[in-house]
Amino acid sequence: MTELLTAAQMRDIEQAAIESGEVTGLELMERAGAGVVEAIFEEWPELAKTSHRAVVLCGPGNNGGDGFVVARLLYEWGWEVEVFLYGDEDKLPPDAKVNCERWREMGEVKAFSFPELSAKDGTDFNDAAYSISETGLIVDALFGTGLTRPIRGLHPVLKLIDLYINFDDLMPAKIVSVDIPSGISADTGKVVTRNWIAWDAVQSNLTVTFHREKLGHRLKHCPDYCGKIVVKDIGLSKWS
Repeated sequence: MTELLTAAQMRDIEQAAIESGEVTGLELMERAGAGVVEAIFEEWPELAKTSHRAVVLCGPGNNGGDGFVVARLLYEWGWEVEVFLYGDEDKLPPDAKVNCERWREMGEVKAFSFPELSAKDGTDFNDAAYSISETGLIVDALFGTGLTRPIRGLHPVLKLIDLYINFDDLMPAKIVSVDIPSGISADTGKVVTRNWIAWDAVQSNLTVTFHREKLGHRLKHCPDYCGKIVVKDIGLSKWS
């Protein structure tokens, strides 16, 4: 049986690798992003044959850093890519900040403020909403294995993503989550994000995680949200 890791165990393995001096956090992030792109093209080979359009949703941590790498690599492949950041760019972890700056040499980083719901006017569709509605691939790099608390305001954008994934039966959008669908605990598999009436997480077609599956991938709600799970090797076997 494949070993399942907790989020803390995965962090310890990564830290041991970095402290060994044989690899940097930035190199691991690059490998992770490359693994996501590789998994996308393996799952949908037609996407590798010509350019397409992607929206990459980056969060405030290293999961977002992986997203910036994915965006850059897709752009270099010839894709049209839009990147949205949820959070303060100045507060990104160092490696994520570097990859954010690398992406800025290629394209814009747009602020990602979740749409507000109004009983009078309905959903206020912001730039991200319009972009999501016009794309064939959405990369969820919002919140990874470190998520342990509810994220206020996530519900509207999750429902928006879900709408456009299922809206067009002939050409539905594809959604790929980096590490684990945003909104789910990597340790318990439970959906930890909720709005005032429901629990919510990103509903993915493909989840790309690294080194080993996490415990939460097999527990509780997570299998219903992950879609297909692919594990990519990023060179950590020596420290596990």
